[in-house]
This record gives sequence, C-alpha cells and structure tokens, in this order.
Amino acid sequence: MSETTTPPPKWKVVGPGLVVAATGIGAADLVATLVAGSRYGYALLWVIIVGVVMKVVLVEGAGRYTLASGNTIFQGWRSLGRWTTVYFAPYIVIWGFVYGAAAMSSSALPIVALFPGLDLKVVAIASGLLGFALIWLGSYGFFEKIITVFVGIMFVTVIGAAVVAVPNVPAIIKGIVPTIPDGSIVYVLGLAGGVGGTITLAAYGYWLREKGWITPKFMRVMRIDNSMAYVISGIFVLAMLIVGAELLYSSQIAISTGDQGLVQLSDVLAERYGTVFGYVFLIGFWSASFSSLIGVWNGVSLMFADFVGNLKGLEQGHSDTRVGGKYFRWYVAWLTFPPMALLWLDQPIGLVLAYGVLGAVFMPFLAVTLLVLLNSDRVPRQWRNGWFTNLTLGVCAFLFAWLAVDQVLDALDKYVY
Repeated sequence: MSETTTPPPKWKVVGPGLVVAATGIGAADLVATLVAGSRYGYALLWVIIVGVVMKVVLVEGAGRYTLASGNTIFQGWRSLGRWTTVYFAPYIVIWGFVYGAAAMSSSALPIVALFPGLDLKVVAIASGLLGFALIWLGSYGFFEKIITVFVGIMFVTVIGAAVVAVPNVPAIIKGIVPTIPDGSIVYVLGLAGGVGGTITLAAYGYWLREKGWITPKFMRVMRIDNSMAYVISGIFVLAMLIVGAELLYSSQIAISTGDQGLVQLSDVLAERYGTVFGYVFLIGFWSASFSSLIGVWNGVSLMFADFVGNLKGLEQGHSDTRVGGKYFRWYVAWLTFPPMALLWLDQPIGLVLAYGVLGAVFMPFLAVTLLVLLNSDRVPRQWRNGWFTNLTLGVCAFLFAWLAVDQVLDALDKYVY
C-alpha cells in the first residue's frame, strides 16, 4: 500500500509532546510560578496562557520542519550558514556541563527533605547515576513509559495541592484579562518564557524520529500531540499559581526563589493539611525534577549525536546518532560524570557567565531560525508558515531577546561588577 493510500495514523495519548512537556516543566518553572502567585495572586494568569501558546507554536514549528523536510533541526540550522554551528558547538558542551550538576542537585533536594540524614551531594550523584543507567540501557519506548509514570505522579501531587488550596474561581477568571502589576515585569517575562523548556523544545523533532513519526502524513498527529501536551503543561503551571495565590499570597508567606522554595512549600502544606500531604508533594517535586533530568539526558544527547554525525558526514538516521548509539552515549556520559565535580566546587565565574549568555540566546535563536526555515523553500509550500505562526514567532523572538539581554546583564552584575 502506498503512502498516499495508507490510512492516517491514529493519535495516542502518550507521544513525544508529553515527553518534551514533562522535560521542560521542571522545578525552576514550578518555583517561578509559585513565587509569582505568592506575590501577585492571579494577576499574571494571562501570562501562562500566552506562554503556552508560544511554546505550542515553537515546538510545532520544530516538528513541522522535521516532518516536512525529512531533516533534523540541526541540519536545518546548518543550511543557514556556518555561524549556527559556531554558536551551537560551545553551547551544547558548556550547557551540558553546568546543567548536569544543577539537574542532579535539583533531583536530590526533595529526597534529602524526605530523609534529612542523607547527604545532598551523595544523593545528587546517585540521581545522576540512576538517570545515566535508565537512558544508557533503555530504548526510546522504555523512556517514554517512564516519563508517563512521572507525569502521572506530578498530576496527582501538583493538581492535588491546587485542589486542597480551594481556588478562587472569580479571581481566576479576572486573571485572564492582561494586567501588569507594579514591579512584575520580570515575572511576566519569566513566566511567558518559562512554560516548558528551552533547548528541549528543539529536541522534539528527534523524539518524533525515535517514535517513528517521520513523514508529512504524521503532521496532524504531531499537532494534536503537541497541543495536548502543552495544555497539560499549562494545567501544571496554573496549579502552582493557584497554590501560590491561595496558600502564600493570602497569608503573606514568602518563600525562596530557588528550588528550596518547593521544600518550603511542602512545609506549608504539611502544616495545613498534615505531614503525609507534605511528603506526597515532595514526591511530586522529585518527579518534576527527575523527569527533566532524564528528558535532557535523552533528548539533548540525541541533538549532540546528530551534531557530531553531521560534522562527520554520516547519513541521516545513522545508528551512531540514535538512542543507544555511540555519539548519543558520549553525551549521556558528559552530562553525568564531569558535572559531578561541580557539586564540590564553587561555581566557576567564567563558566557560569558563558552558560548564562549562551543559554539566554538559545530561545531567540530558535524563534528566528524557525522563521527563516519555515518561510523558505527548505520545506514544501503547503507546510510553510501562515500569518499567525509568523506573528507568534516574531513575538517570541522579541520577547526572548529581551529576556536574553536581561539575563546577561543580571549575570554580569552578579559575577563581575
């Protein structure tokens, strides 16, 4: 049966969209939303909606390019000129080194809160080793199943926290109307930019390939998968906003802006609703952190493997560039073992600055390159951007460029001046 007569594929609940959403919604996103709710109530709810729409458009663009062109996103970047490789090469190396340590620490924090006698560094290393083993030894299908379990745990715990907080429905409806309270512009930018990941957005096309969704006939399936996944992401972030608004804002309780904020929230929940509920929330915190860890270990390793494969001139989809391949495993090891040294060291200023600058530039880089790729003859005409997608990607490019400048200036102020 030819491709033109093959029945269209059926969408399943679990797909690469859920993977990219679960990977992107980590502890940092939950804390940022929680803090915004604790300071401004429901006033920034509309920003969450904007953020979800932007990420849907960005990820759909990455997926559409992959399905329509038959190329990976890195091949698309490379077609734009050598400058993309000059940016991406140091970024993926430095980013992986610093992120590896941060992800391991974030995954360890709720475990140490549950069992205070444990050493944070030891648990962080154990978390890295567990993630390493799961990704090194497992297939994509196995990885997808694990992600599904973690999303289920997050749903029960995070949504459960929002339910017991008893959301104020009239205030939620009022929060849909755009307003910017005094002093909230940083939170507006952070919430809009933080609903669901950075570099992992670009990994979506690689997960499509591993799933077997590799031709334009999967376009409709991909779009449903992506949209539903980010609706779920939006629900998670909304739940944390409700918790921040109802438990913290109304009681004027301040929490830390780092991962420690979720530990502090578990203490508030335990005080109000019992110790067991506080422990259950810490399990949800761990699920969010560890799902991000293994998501990056898998998705960004695929990106790195494709990057190396392209530089070596390997054909598309070469086994060395797929899950379990040689270059894939190189990066899994890079994310796991060298960053362990950072757990004992103060953050090296030069490395942190490079990480901050290169990372801040990635989102505008992705938005701008998708604008170029999806308005050119690199994809068939029927799969090029419409006016709404171009408008949204343009807004993304502007917003993320603004965020990038703010993050770079903040890093310079913190580590240099």
